[in-house]
Amino acid sequence: MTDVTWTLSGFGDEIGDDPHVQVAVLQALDAKFIEVRSAWGTNIIDLDEAQLDQLAAVFSEREMGVSAIASPVGKVDVSLPVDHELERLTRAITAAHRLDSPYIRIFSFFRDADIEVESIRDEVLLRMKALADLAERESIVLLHENEKDIYGDTPGRVLDIIESVGSHALKVAWDNANFVQVGVKPFTDGFALLRPHLEYLQVKDAIASTGEVVPAGEGDGELLETVTALRDSGFSGFTSLEPHLSMNHALGGFSGPEAFGRAARAFAQLTSTIGVKTQ
Repeated sequence: MTDVTWTLSGFGDEIGDDPHVQVAVLQALDAKFIEVRSAWGTNIIDLDEAQLDQLAAVFSEREMGVSAIASPVGKVDVSLPVDHELERLTRAITAAHRLDSPYIRIFSFFRDADIEVESIRDEVLLRMKALADLAERESIVLLHENEKDIYGDTPGRVLDIIESVGSHALKVAWDNANFVQVGVKPFTDGFALLRPHLEYLQVKDAIASTGEVVPAGEGDGELLETVTALRDSGFSGFTSLEPHLSMNHALGGFSGPEAFGRAARAFAQLTSTIGVKTQ
C-alpha cells in the first residue's frame, strides 16, 4: 500500500444541463475539477463567446478547475474534409483557452459499415496529424479516446495513431469500458502497450457479454488491475468519471446526480483498496 492521491474530475453534463448543478454535485463528491462536454444543453464547441464567459465565471466563482474539453472532434465520418474537423478543433481550442484547460479530448473517425477499417488508415493519420499540428501551435494537448467503432478502438490501432503522428501534443485517454465493448480485455491486451502514452483515465466499466456500462469494478474492464498498474507506474494524471449509467448515445451519455454519485463511490472504493485517494 502507498500514499498516493489522484486528481478527480467528471463529465458535468452527465449530472445535468445547468453548470451550477454540475459543479455542486462534483464538489459534493470532493472533486475540484470538471470535464466540460456541454452546458445548458449546448455542446462546448457551439457555445458563443458570451456563453463561454458565463461558464468561466461559474467555475471561477466556485473555484472549479477544468481538466479537459470533451470535444466531439473526430467523432465524424472520415470522408469529411480535413478542414471540417480543424474548424471544430479551433472552436474547442478557444473554449480550452477561455476555461484554462490543458487538454482537449478527440476521436479518430468513423467509417461506413461496409468499409474495412484498414482501408481508412491513411486518411485517419492525415487528419490526426493535422489536428496535432494545430494543437502544438496552440500549446494544447489532445487526448485520443478509444471510442467504439472509430479507427482507434483497439490498443494496437491506438498505438499506431500515437506513434505514426509522433506529436507531443497527442496522448492517450484510456477508457476501460470502451475497450470491453469491442471485445478487448483492457489491461491484459493493452495496458503495457499504451502505458507510455497514457495521460488521462476516463472512468467507467462494462459487461463483456452485453456491453452494458456499469460502475468501476463491477464489469469486465479489469479496472482493479488497471488502477493498480497505474499506481505502480507513477501515474499522476486526471481520473474523470464518465458513468453513462442512465443513457448513452453517439455523442455522449447521461447518469443524473444519484447515479453519478454511485459511480463516484464505486471508483473511490476501488482506489481505496490499493491505497490511492481521489480528490
